[in-house]
This record gives sequence, structure tokens and C-alpha cells, in this order.
Amino acid sequence: MSLIGRRERTERQVRDHLASRGFDEAALEDAVARLIEIGALDDARYARLFAEDKRELEGWGPERIVATLVDHGVARSVIDRSVELEDREDQLERAAGLLASRGDLDTDAGRRRALSFLARRGFEAELCYDAIRRAA
Repeated sequence: MSLIGRRERTERQVRDHLASRGFDEAALEDAVARLIEIGALDDARYARLFAEDKRELEGWGPERIVATLVDHGVARSVIDRSVELEDREDQLERAAGLLASRGDLDTDAGRRRALSFLARRGFEAELCYDAIRRAA
């Protein structure tokens, strides 16, 4: 309980943590099942909150969010539901907003830097180009 009491965790993170502490498979499965039953462990909630936080606080795009959630062990069907909450127009507005403070979109070099910046954040290439045009 102390592991999940501090912040949200995925089922895989809890399983990995308990396994690293030497718990046998049966005890591990019982603990995870009980945490799911009482609502303390929920991959869908984790994915939704993670996606919201990374979008709003870090400016991440959907590709980076998806890749990180996959690394955290969240099922692809759960990830797709959490990421599809933001439509393309919202993504475009957010990406263009990230570029607003960067300036220098009038030069080829500035646009290349902006493209690289948005791509590292996890936005798809076509959306990056559209955001650069909108921000310029």
C-alpha cells in the first residue's frame, strides 16, 4: 500500500516491485488482484492521469505519451482510450502555443529547430508542420 499511496502505479510496476522484493507468484497475484478489487490499482486511471499531466505540464504530444505508457506496461487498448481524449485541433493549438514563446519561425533554421522541438515532444510530423505554419 505504501508503494501506491504516494502516486499512481500500473499493474506491471506493482508486479515488478513486489517481485523484486522476493514475493512469490501466488502472493504477488493475490496482492495485485486485491488492489484492483478495492480500486487502488487501475491502469485506465493511471493512463488518463498520466496523459493529462504530460499534455498540460510537460507539453508532450500523443506519440511520446503512448511510447511512455507502453514502457510502463499499460495495455494498448487502455492507452488508445486515454490518448484519444484530445482531438487533432486541440493538439494543433497546444503545439502552436508551445512555439509562440520560441520565436524565430521566419527563417529556415528557426523552422527546423521548431520542427525538431515538436517532434521530440511527441507530435506527429504533419501536425508539427501545421503548428509551425499556425504559429508563424
